[in-house]
Amino acid sequence: MALEGISLEKQIMEHKKASKLSITLKFFFITLGAFIMAVGLETALIPNKLIDGGVTGISMMISDLSGSKLGIFLVLFNLPFLYLGYKQIGKSFATYTSYGIFILSIATILLHHQEPITDDILLATIIGGLLIGIGVGIAIRAGGCLDGTETLAILISQKTPFSVGQIILFINLFILGTAGFLYGFDRFMYSFIAYFIAFKTIDIVQVGLNDSKSILIISDKSEEIGDAILFRLGRGVTYLYGEGAYSKTEKKIIYCIITRLEEAKTKNIVSSIDPSAMVTISDVSEIQGGTFKKKNIH
Repeated sequence: MALEGISLEKQIMEHKKASKLSITLKFFFITLGAFIMAVGLETALIPNKLIDGGVTGISMMISDLSGSKLGIFLVLFNLPFLYLGYKQIGKSFATYTSYGIFILSIATILLHHQEPITDDILLATIIGGLLIGIGVGIAIRAGGCLDGTETLAILISQKTPFSVGQIILFINLFILGTAGFLYGFDRFMYSFIAYFIAFKTIDIVQVGLNDSKSILIISDKSEEIGDAILFRLGRGVTYLYGEGAYSKTEKKIIYCIITRLEEAKTKNIVSSIDPSAMVTISDVSEIQGGTFKKKNIH
């Protein structure tokens, strides 16, 4: 009994250490993401009169018109959304988001007098969009957020038929359109390009360059196809058992996770063994647990 107590205490201690490390890493990556975003804002977009979307975009316009520091407005305009996030989404989300916005505001103040990364407006658009997308993506992966618009979009989506992405797009089109009236149509278009680049970059950072796909294969030659995927691709397969509604015959269904780069090769393997096999492929945003790593087949 004493040994069992010691073992349990050791497990609790290890769990606490793991939790502390996890929280520390979250704050580290949110800090990193906030600084990367600040570099994109202060050295690429702001010097070239380009605007980001969301609360950050509104803060950039007010800062430019008033001559005050951007960091002040980032905190002020995000406060209502932080309160909503705390009440409606949760304490941890609000904590990480508050920290991220605070670090972003400090970083923009520190970087305010830095030289522009380039005077070429197209290059500034691309670099700014990439840096903002990378920064926001890193912060989101760590469980935080650097703009209150996402919080508002989540809450609106719960009461309307629109998705979070659609709501954010509508809000940002309105904000970027306002920037067009202030700075001209060309700045509106460049700002929209920067926003689009940032939007796509966030997806890449969250999902990864080598994004994964799940594949379901229904075939009368399931075992042959499964062996081919296992030994030619090095990917593990799982057999699911089903029954045809019309034929009433049992079916062995192959389930497998592959990378985007392996999609074409997998389809070629299936078609070479059973051209009539039914194949469905879906995007996988995240994989946790299991043994997805590629096996070395000798």
